[in-house]
Amino acid sequence: MTQAPATSKALRRRHDREIIALAVPAFGALVAEPLFVMVDSAVVGHLGTAQLAGLAVAASLLMTAVSVFVFLAYATTAAVSRRVGAGDLAAAIRQGMDGIWLAILLGAAVVALTLPTAPWLVRLFGTSETATPYAITYLQISSIGIPAMLVVFAATGVLRGLQDTRTPLYVAIGGFTANGVLNVVLVYGAGFGIAGSAWGTVIAQYGMAAVYLIVVVRGARRHHASLRPHVAGIRASAQAGVPLLVRTLSLRAVLMIATAVAARLGDSEVAAQQIALSLWSLMAFALDAIAIAGQAIIGRYLGAGDAEGARQVCRRMVQWGIASGVVFGVLLVLLRPLFIPLFSDDPAVHDTLLPALLVIAISQPIAGVVFVLDGVLMGAGDGPYLAWAMLATLAIFTPLALLVPTLGGGLTALWWAMTVMMLVRLATLWARTRSGRWIVIGATR
Repeated sequence: MTQAPATSKALRRRHDREIIALAVPAFGALVAEPLFVMVDSAVVGHLGTAQLAGLAVAASLLMTAVSVFVFLAYATTAAVSRRVGAGDLAAAIRQGMDGIWLAILLGAAVVALTLPTAPWLVRLFGTSETATPYAITYLQISSIGIPAMLVVFAATGVLRGLQDTRTPLYVAIGGFTANGVLNVVLVYGAGFGIAGSAWGTVIAQYGMAAVYLIVVVRGARRHHASLRPHVAGIRASAQAGVPLLVRTLSLRAVLMIATAVAARLGDSEVAAQQIALSLWSLMAFALDAIAIAGQAIIGRYLGAGDAEGARQVCRRMVQWGIASGVVFGVLLVLLRPLFIPLFSDDPAVHDTLLPALLVIAISQPIAGVVFVLDGVLMGAGDGPYLAWAMLATLAIFTPLALLVPTLGGGLTALWWAMTVMMLVRLATLWARTRSGRWIVIGATR
């Protein structure tokens, strides 16, 4: 009678160690890209308002273009971790290399599209005449780094699938440091202005990609895996990525609609929305770190044929998601007097922001479960379901959000609509995990 609880407790401790070992370094790597933009903004901001405005437009375009390809990391993690679980490291690395080759091809295509269309894209944003030249310069130069950014996505997925999130953390720290130094040297030391900031970021990105490739190539040689591109493998990586691309685009559409609705509510509302969304995104990064651990661990269990182990670790990660969401929600409420003044001195913005933050705090435990289950299903390779579930969520959220300006309630009502969106995601993801249909064992799905 006493042995079962002890065994259960030991199992929970083992799962906890696995989750922490993967999630903590993953969080550090996740915040690297936003820090890149922050460094660029801080350096360019001292050149002038027009330069900073140009950077804002160009960075927004770049982040949108690159973020849709995050499936390179997600799909690669799931595929590689399954083969790791099956004990075939050579096949795991070979699958990862196919993902990297796909990243190179997609990156080259995006550069070829962005370079000639940069002036049109910048003007499409309604950029001012003074900021337009700087935006075009930054966008054209920075687009050269897109292949490196996509290689980083895919290679990160390879290492996560190999249960290694420490190396991406070290590479992110090195890249962030190099980006900061290069920006200062090229912008002010060499006098290149905003072009120097763009080149500094490109150099740092290619440096990160080179480090990743060295690590992956060494692993391939150690396990005698082929480095050559395989058409069938690249096609399989692309097919696995398409549903995740649909999911990501649908999620981006939700965030864009929310911002557009806030803009229709007034200047104070859209300013408060920017602050609220920034805080929500920061907490999302932390919760996403648990989801990344879920992708790697679930894929490994399913690859090893351990369906019950996958169920158990899924339950434990849900508990982690709930607990983390409660902690973040409480901290958001308790620390609001400290961080709200850092963003704005406008009392109208403060008054608009406060009730919206309370809604966000209440919804954090929901978000914790949503992010975890999202990661579990990604790790299981259940991309088609995730795509359809997110499309259904978008279809429900859109009319709710668009009704906010008509029905009233301001920014608080908009964030209640966002909470409904998260509840719909919770319902669809929970139903899937309860059904057990996501559990497909074996080295491939």
